[in-house]
Amino acid sequence: MSFAELLASGDGSFVVPESWHQGRTAYGGFSSALTLAQAMHVGGDLPPLRSAQIAMMAPIFGEVQVSARVMREGRNATWIAAEITGDKGVGTAANFVFMRPVESSVAVDDVPPPTDLIAVDEARPFDNPNAPAFLRNHFDVRFARPRRDGRSADVCWWVRPKSSEGLDPALALLLTADGLPPAVMPMLSAYVPVSTMHWQVNLLTAAPQTQDGWWLLRSSADFARQGCSSQRMQLWNSDGEPVLAGTQSIALFG
Repeated sequence: MSFAELLASGDGSFVVPESWHQGRTAYGGFSSALTLAQAMHVGGDLPPLRSAQIAMMAPIFGEVQVSARVMREGRNATWIAAEITGDKGVGTAANFVFMRPVESSVAVDDVPPPTDLIAVDEARPFDNPNAPAFLRNHFDVRFARPRRDGRSADVCWWVRPKSSEGLDPALALLLTADGLPPAVMPMLSAYVPVSTMHWQVNLLTAAPQTQDGWWLLRSSADFARQGCSSQRMQLWNSDGEPVLAGTQSIALFG
């Protein structure tokens, strides 16, 4: 079931398909996009999405309910809060800011893509039968940088949703933007359970678009100690234009 088909199947109440799972819970981009879809539904005629804060507090699976409410509607921006709840209460809580462009004298653009980037047409496909269900079923993936000696807390892939038809561009983008494994995963010597705790996202354009559905995703860990990892996340379109920037806190259970 594609994400668009899932949205059409319910009105605030959904059953999470196992094809969207990442371990024992729904993939983080799935739950984030589900709250955004409900926020856009209750918000009506909204300005473009510009920022999101998403807390992933408990596993999301089985039958869930999604709710949203407008917190504040100002002259230029609207804040909307949304939640996903299941049998054990709230699993995901999100806050979204929708804001129309305003005149500004400030212009800063210092988010270049990697210098050793492999073009998407030349990149080697990612084909791992042990990859999470959501990745195998719903995304095309290619390695975006050359293989390196040793291990580093830096992951960079080309990622494309297999189906984004019928989705708002911002919704499809948020669905895709969490597609990488945590940046520290290459440094782990054995399987260690990991879990996202909090995700902060800033959209760098009011109209995200790319060619043939491909987005360039990169996650780089800044710090990891005592079971917590902090990472930076960046996303560019196929032309190398910055589209999204964020941070994420990851829990490491081992």
